[in-house]
Amino acid sequence: MDTKTPASPNVVQGESERKVFQRDPNPHIFRPISFRSVTARNRIVCSPMCQYSATDGAPNDWHFQHLAARAVGGAGIVFAEMTNVEPRGRISAGCLGLWNDDQRDAFARIARFVKAQGAVAGIQLAHAGRKASTARPWEGGKPILPENGGWQIVAPSPIPFSEGYQVPQEMDEKAIAATVAKFAASARRAREAGFDVIELHGAHGYLISSFLSPISNSRTDRYGGGFENRARFLLEVVDAVRSEWPDEKPLFVRISCTDWMEGGWDLESSVKLAQVLKAGGKVDLMDCSSGGVDPRQKVNIHPGYQVPFAAAVRGRAGIGTGAIGLIYSPDMAEQIIASGQADLVVMARAMLNDPYWPLHAAKALRAKIPWPKQYERGDIF
Repeated sequence: MDTKTPASPNVVQGESERKVFQRDPNPHIFRPISFRSVTARNRIVCSPMCQYSATDGAPNDWHFQHLAARAVGGAGIVFAEMTNVEPRGRISAGCLGLWNDDQRDAFARIARFVKAQGAVAGIQLAHAGRKASTARPWEGGKPILPENGGWQIVAPSPIPFSEGYQVPQEMDEKAIAATVAKFAASARRAREAGFDVIELHGAHGYLISSFLSPISNSRTDRYGGGFENRARFLLEVVDAVRSEWPDEKPLFVRISCTDWMEGGWDLESSVKLAQVLKAGGKVDLMDCSSGGVDPRQKVNIHPGYQVPFAAAVRGRAGIGTGAIGLIYSPDMAEQIIASGQADLVVMARAMLNDPYWPLHAAKALRAKIPWPKQYERGDIF
């Protein structure tokens, strides 16, 4: 990748001095990065973003064009959205799954194309837990009870997410073990489909997250109580996934670094978890998000509001991190990576708005990166 094109200086003149500021001709966000045997061409990640458009859990042409456009647009890693390990783990009936081989085969086409465009093909494995069985956002997003066409939901404890939601069925140890095995089976299918990286969704109040948080986990057995017990389910999922996921391929974990509520999961817990995962040697990066466990959360949202979480986890646990959360500006993304706050910038809304954000960011930062040959005539702005 050629990133050595000289930048034009930005000149600022004062009354008694003239200072010349010149952009780095090799911006940090466009430098390759490797995790195990997998190398991404840059530090820009297309975040897993639910499209609520699957049929029986299988991706279709909508998912193909959505992910293909972001790969063509220059992202280093392109993640398929939250993909659930069993039918009752879906947020909505339109959510993706990887619990059968037909779904695997439909994903294989997408993974092949993403990789052919030079991006790393990733998939996020998940289970929605007590936030499952809801309508799609544009249909209101409200919970759907079993008698109205929904399904029985499960969680670590029988605590509903909010008013109007089902009281979830508390998982016994047999159900927990079965769910762990389903994560392993989905990891095997992800491998067979040709994906390069798996991310486990341990954030936003979904099943793994709800085991971690004391707000949603009131168990008194070995999966509840203190930190070690509440982290047990995630650690068992990591081990199970690694049993089917090659050692040479990376494994990421997304977490909510804080519940934004008193008495909930917090940054100290996140750092401790990252230290445990780092010591285990099976997880390569923590994708640092926040919130989603309880609608009563109080979040001070602003551009880059979650970046300090990624910086703290990276600095204190010595593990790679991804920064996410209203990162729109190429300058902000570059500053995050250049200052060592994170290893990756994980783009969500910005990528929905502009599939070619990386190409346009390269222009803004005066970096020279290849455009798709078919689109080179458009490289004029």
